[in-house]
Amino acid sequence: MISDPEAVAALERADALHTALTHIVLEGGDLAAIAEAVGDALGCGVVFTSTDGRERAAHLDEAQRAAMAGADLLDPTGRVRVERIDPEGTAVGKGEALVRRVVAAGVDLARLVALRPDGTIHSSDVQALERAAIVAALLVTRVEAITAVENKYRGDFLRDVFLDRAGEDEYVAEHAQAFGWHLDRPVMVVVAVLDPDAIASLAPDPEERRAWQDRFAHAWRQVSATVDATIASVAFSREVVTLVPVDPADPADAHVAVDRIIAAVRGDRGGGRIAFSAGVSRVSHGLGELPEAFRQAQRAVEIGRRVHGGGSVTRFDQLGLHRLLALVPDSSELTSFAADVLGPLAERTPEAADLRETLQVLLDTNFNVAEAARAQFFHYNTMRYRVGKLQRILGPVATDPHLRLDVAVALRALEIVG
Repeated sequence: MISDPEAVAALERADALHTALTHIVLEGGDLAAIAEAVGDALGCGVVFTSTDGRERAAHLDEAQRAAMAGADLLDPTGRVRVERIDPEGTAVGKGEALVRRVVAAGVDLARLVALRPDGTIHSSDVQALERAAIVAALLVTRVEAITAVENKYRGDFLRDVFLDRAGEDEYVAEHAQAFGWHLDRPVMVVVAVLDPDAIASLAPDPEERRAWQDRFAHAWRQVSATVDATIASVAFSREVVTLVPVDPADPADAHVAVDRIIAAVRGDRGGGRIAFSAGVSRVSHGLGELPEAFRQAQRAVEIGRRVHGGGSVTRFDQLGLHRLLALVPDSSELTSFAADVLGPLAERTPEAADLRETLQVLLDTNFNVAEAARAQFFHYNTMRYRVGKLQRILGPVATDPHLRLDVAVALRALEIVG
């Protein structure tokens, strides 16, 4: 017979939780129901998150949230910093928090975080939390199987809209409303892509890559819904597409909304999140303009990554000359133009790349040799030698304004074609 009052109380809590979880499973409950059952039975705060800490369901009061924030376990976007919480317990004020993985068939699905700000979590309670994580895994697996089918159907429909083959505008608008979307309004199309270099550095297997893409898409859907529940956000094979609404009376507010969504998805990049780039279209004023807006966003993210590197956010309207070059349908024509103008400087060699960098600095400084030398930390005579070498290759680029224009455009063309 157990005589320890604390142990007896813990067993009673575990039994109450077992009964509650059984009812939840039989009645088809969700994560919110599990969080509430765990919180009530064990007398602690509970939050279910994605694997990178984005809240999915919680049973937390304001004091408990404040305690987590005070322990630096919440980032500015509200993401739970699950990577900072130890499975054996992390101090939170006078209490502690701990985390458990929600796993099914070896697949990492979510995180269960428990918080007791005024004391430690009893070992029997930990066992009860592990049982709750198992029940949560069953529910998450069921929900994700249904969601995957729904998302594929939604993605196929929106792809048809972008390919202008979804049907008449009236039908498209009605069909979108069945998904809870409002498409027939001014929007900006945002295309977001996980950065290939960031993925390559982690060398994932195909299953891990799919899990990252799914988590990325879920983050966009979840954050977008907090801004406007009628926002369409879907995942294609390698990109997530989101249609951010624009208020015709205040178009600038849409840029703020886009930045806010991107910042929330990006967070502090903790919890195993991967860097991504995004491209933003011009305003699409109706369904008929969505296909072109989608292409603009795709080109913006592609060019932005090449010109500015990974993690960039590029707006089509801000591409400058790149915007005009991006409208050339045949990229081989851009390559050919660059080769004709730049000659050997268009080659993919370290020496050619080095000379192109010097050439761009000279163009930026209006061929002021002294200023260009300072910008590249060269001796003045070294820069003069380089100017001579460039003119032997290109012609009188320092004095011929027409040739200089061609050279500047050719350098931008090379940035686009990579």
